[in-house]
Amino acid sequence: MAILKIARMGHPVLRQKAEEVADPTAPEIQQLVADMIETMDDAPGTGLAAPQVHVPLRVVVFRVGAHRSTGAPDDQPEALTVLINPILEPQGEEQALDWEGCLSVPGMMGAVPRFTRLRYRGVNEKGEEIDRTVSGFHARVVQHECDHLDGILYPQRLQDLRLFGFSDEMKRAFGGNDDEPDPD
Repeated sequence: MAILKIARMGHPVLRQKAEEVADPTAPEIQQLVADMIETMDDAPGTGLAAPQVHVPLRVVVFRVGAHRSTGAPDDQPEALTVLINPILEPQGEEQALDWEGCLSVPGMMGAVPRFTRLRYRGVNEKGEEIDRTVSGFHARVVQHECDHLDGILYPQRLQDLRLFGFSDEMKRAFGGNDDEPDPD
């Protein structure tokens, strides 16, 4: 395993649409997933998409820690998830505004609108199907990570640039825990 270099906002790999993975069980995908997990844990982050480590493939990894979950039936803690070739389907029109950060936009955070309920499907690194309906932070992190697969960074989703700035300044101004890792 290896810790990979994280692409930062402005790098071309973060602006392009990632390609489908033909064989999720291929050795090179297994290695990529292992390296992404190690990189995410080292950063530390809650999620990571393959384009963030300079690999334009439709692969994301993420966790939903107990401290992030609302406890709602479809927003429970989730151990490490590997999601390959994801398909997202919002469940309704309701959106919520909440704070996000990103390993590719270090030191910054912004208030981003996201769908509150989401169904996502795909496969894991073993080729096993994943089909979940989630809400809250779980839905938010999946949408954030999958945006990377379409060349979108969270600042592109901001509706009010007054709610975007350096993390330490925004936490001072709006409250928050300085010990929380960036969501991505």
